[in-house]
Amino acid sequence: MEFPDLGEHCSEKTCKQLDFLPLKCDACEEVFCKDHILYSRHKCSSAYKKNVQVPVCPLCDTPIPVRKGEMPDVVVGAHMDRDCKRDSTQQKQKIFTNKCFRPGCKKKEMMKLVCDQCHENFCLQHRHPLDHDCKGHSRAISKAG
Repeated sequence: MEFPDLGEHCSEKTCKQLDFLPLKCDACEEVFCKDHILYSRHKCSSAYKKNVQVPVCPLCDTPIPVRKGEMPDVVVGAHMDRDCKRDSTQQKQKIFTNKCFRPGCKKKEMMKLVCDQCHENFCLQHRHPLDHDCKGHSRAISKAG
């Protein structure tokens, strides 16, 4: 053995493996191998100090405090029912808002399709002047052009 001080033994009682790249637990400050560095793998008694996750409300994006022993899903659900201040700008906006002006057509499109002649808005099916009986300019319109 040329380097007797190189590496450390894993602090897990069932392992004690000599590890040349040991990892120090940030909660209990003991040294572990790569297999036992997770809090759950070495049953860390100080994990509650470091392993804290705060759920975030999916509607208003605010962190919701959860006390020890409470279920995060229940606390977030209660917040959404009572205290949630949902931003009105984030509410679901309607995409299809441009209504077709052809009588009898109830279709709506995402984009405005304005006729160059009568300057009215139409759906994809009625966007051409011959398809909506355009009353704009009185010039001759052919189906070819």
